[in-house]
Formats: sequence, structure tokens, C-alpha cells
Amino acid sequence: MYKRIILAYDGSASGQQALLGIKDLTHWDRPKLTLVAVAPTFEMDIGAIEMGYLGNASSAEIEEKLKEQLSKGVKTLRSMGFEADGEILKGEVIREVTRFAAEQQADLIVVGHKHEKSLLRRWWIGSTAKSLVEEASCNVLIVVEK
Repeated sequence: MYKRIILAYDGSASGQQALLGIKDLTHWDRPKLTLVAVAPTFEMDIGAIEMGYLGNASSAEIEEKLKEQLSKGVKTLRSMGFEADGEILKGEVIREVTRFAAEQQADLIVVGHKHEKSLLRRWWIGSTAKSLVEEASCNVLIVVEK
């Protein structure tokens, strides 16, 4: 089944729901989990905007916040009995997550998603989850925030 799972994680409510939903995988063969956060370069990409990074935040501030979020997420997964680690990538969200998943020979990418109510905002920012489905070389599980 799934032996190597990448969880695209940003600490958002939808990301938290995806992380906590991983516990439902316990009946699988105890996959190796890696939480991945992407620190955007300051040619701000659409995924970075969707994840709520502000254009006036410094890259050091963003990376520090991501490290804290990853640390908490890894601790949560380990408390559920999973082998887990965290990785901060730098660059454009979709490109880096899919590159990392391919490099790690991941079987599955898990990503949280929140339905956007504003048509204009949906059009402007697109969807990280939808883009991952299009670009990934492995399966993608989208966990929708309730």
C-alpha cells in the first residue's frame, strides 16, 4: 500500500485537519511520513498567496514560523505512533512539493484544502490542491476543511 507519504503542511486549519486525518491510516503498513512546508521565494507564487504568506514578511520570519509549525506537526504524528520528520523547501509551492515527492519516491501526497467562497478570490489564487493533482507523479489525497 502506501509506504511513503508526503503531507504538504502549512499549519492552517485545513492543514491541521489533514494532519489529524492521517490517524485513519493506522491500519496501513505504518508508512513513513514527511511533513513538507515551502518557504516562498519573493517572486510570490500563487500557492504562497493561498497559504497566507504576506508580501511584507521577511523570508527569515516565514521560515521560523514554518519550522515551529513543522515541529508541532511532527510531534503530533509521532505521538500517534508514526515515523515522521519535517522538511522545509524553498521556492514555488507546487513545483517544490511535486519535485520532493518524486525525489523521495512518495506513494501519496496529502494536502488540506478550504473551499473559497469568493469567486474572484478562487479565480485569482487558484488552488494548490488542484494544481498538485495535475502535477504530481503519485496519488494525491485532498482533505477538505469542514
